[in-house]
Amino acid sequence: MAEPRNRYSTVSLVLHWLTAALVIAQIGLVWAHEANEDSGVRTFIDLHKSVGLTILLLTLARLGWRIANPAIPLPAETPRWQKLIARGTHVLFYVFLLAMPLVGWAASSAAGRDIVWFGLFEWPLLPIGGGRETAGSLMEMHEIAGKLLIALVVLHVLGALKHHFVDRDNILHRMIPLIPRRP
Repeated sequence: MAEPRNRYSTVSLVLHWLTAALVIAQIGLVWAHEANEDSGVRTFIDLHKSVGLTILLLTLARLGWRIANPAIPLPAETPRWQKLIARGTHVLFYVFLLAMPLVGWAASSAAGRDIVWFGLFEWPLLPIGGGRETAGSLMEMHEIAGKLLIALVVLHVLGALKHHFVDRDNILHRMIPLIPRRP
């Protein structure tokens, strides 16, 4: 079941846009937590953990789907340097979307903080010791990665808009089928 050549499959689109929406939700949950931190409300962080682990599972599914269904190549006229940047950006997305939830999970585990996935069941903690000090170091890494991920999202969106408005090609149509295909 290979990807059609003019746009991505429904599975690819759902996995992409669901992951994108959850990443944006993660940013909102962190901001909401920071705005309410003085009140001791942990609801936002508990939800952040559940969404993060969901992103981890979706990313694993996306990787499996991508291996079975290779990406549609960029147009032949795309300069090599742009192809390299596009490829690098996508690889970095997978790295961040796997590493960030794993590091967050490790931080919770090191601190001995339970993770209850959307209030449904306890997610198992990793066998990591080190207590608050280790958890703090892991959270620093998690926060830095979060800022880098935001920069990557901005780069990705700017690249898509450049293709649509400057290059006037069909790159954006491949991920947003509601945008009419150009001849």
